[in-house]
Amino acid sequence: MRFNKILVIIQRSNGDVLLSSSLIEQLQENFQPKEIDLLVNDDTVSVAKTLPNIHQIFTFSYQMKHESRWRQEKAIFKKIFRKYDLSINLTASDRSVLYAIFASKNSISAIEKNLKKSWWKRILLNMHYSFDNQKHILLNNLTPLILLGLKPSRIVKAPHASEKIIESIKHRLSELNISKFLIFHPSAQYEYKVYSEKLRNELFYLLSQSNIKIIITGGGSSIDKDIKQILPAYENIIDWIGETSIEEYIALSKLSFGYIGMDTLNMHIAAAQNKRVFAIFGPTNLLMWSPWSNKLHVSASKNQPIQTYGNITIFQANMNCVACGMAGCNNSGKSECLKNISPKLIFDEVSNWYKNARL
Repeated sequence: MRFNKILVIIQRSNGDVLLSSSLIEQLQENFQPKEIDLLVNDDTVSVAKTLPNIHQIFTFSYQMKHESRWRQEKAIFKKIFRKYDLSINLTASDRSVLYAIFASKNSISAIEKNLKKSWWKRILLNMHYSFDNQKHILLNNLTPLILLGLKPSRIVKAPHASEKIIESIKHRLSELNISKFLIFHPSAQYEYKVYSEKLRNELFYLLSQSNIKIIITGGGSSIDKDIKQILPAYENIIDWIGETSIEEYIALSKLSFGYIGMDTLNMHIAAAQNKRVFAIFGPTNLLMWSPWSNKLHVSASKNQPIQTYGNITIFQANMNCVACGMAGCNNSGKSECLKNISPKLIFDEVSNWYKNARL
C-alpha cells in the first residue's frame, strides 16, 4: 500500500491537534509519504506547527465562516479536491467529513454512532469508525491505523521545540538562577475548568513555604490576564504568564521536573514529555481527556478524589456529580467541583514526591 500524499483533518481544540502527533508519526513511519498536510481550525495553528513531519497546514476560520462562508469553503475545497492518496478525518462533524471525502478517493473518518446523523457518511466514506467519548482521545485518533491494517504504538509523541528556543529558555532561567523547578499552569481555555481563586491562593501559599521553585505559566487570554493581576507575590513563585510562545512553553516544560495545574493543553504537553504531572480536574470527561501515561500506556479509567497511575496524579472533587462532562454546573460556565478540591491534598502529594524524587 502506497500513499504519497496524505491529508489529516483535525477540526477541534489544541489538545486534539497535539494528541494527533502519534498518528502522524506512525503514518510517516509506515507509508513514507512525500507529504503529510493538515487541515485545522485557525486558532490551533500554533500547536499544529510544533508537530513533526508536516508539509503544509490549511486553516478554517469560524470568523470567516460568519463573514463569507461559501467563499472560504470554495477556497478550501479548491486546495484539497482530489489532491491526496489518503485523507483521514479525526472528528465527526459534517464539514470535516466532507473535506475528507472531497480530498481523496481513499477517505477515513470518525462518524457518529447515531445512524440518522451518519447514514450518508457511511455510504460515501471508504472506511469509518464511531467516535467513542468513553475512550481516550489518543485511542480514538489511532483507530484509522487499525483500519489500515496496522498495529499502532500507544505513545503520545512530545511536540518539538528547536535547540535555539531551548537554549534561549535555558538562558532566561540561568539569569534568574533557576536550575530545578516545577510549572504551575492555573488557567484553561474556559473558566469552568479553572480552580477557584481562593483555593488556588491557598495552594500558592503552601508551595511558597517549601524550597520548590514554581514558574507560573499562561497565555494572553482574558482568563490568563485576570489571574496574572491577582497573583500573590512569593519569593520562590515566578510569574511568566504571557511571556512564552507555544514553542517556548514546550521548551520550558521540557526543562522542568513536573507540572501542576489545570486540565488543558499544557498538561498534555507535560504528559507527552513524560514529566511528573499533578492535574486538577473539574467537570471534564476523564475517560477521554485525562493525561496519557506513556510509561503504562493507560489513562484514568474512573472518577475518584485522588488517583495515581505511573507519572500522573489526578485530583477531583469528592462529589456524586463528578465528572458531569458539562461546561460547568448545568452548563452555567461555573464549576462547584473546582471549589471542592483541597489545596492541602495537592500540596502534600507534590511535596512528598519532590522530597523522595532525589532531583
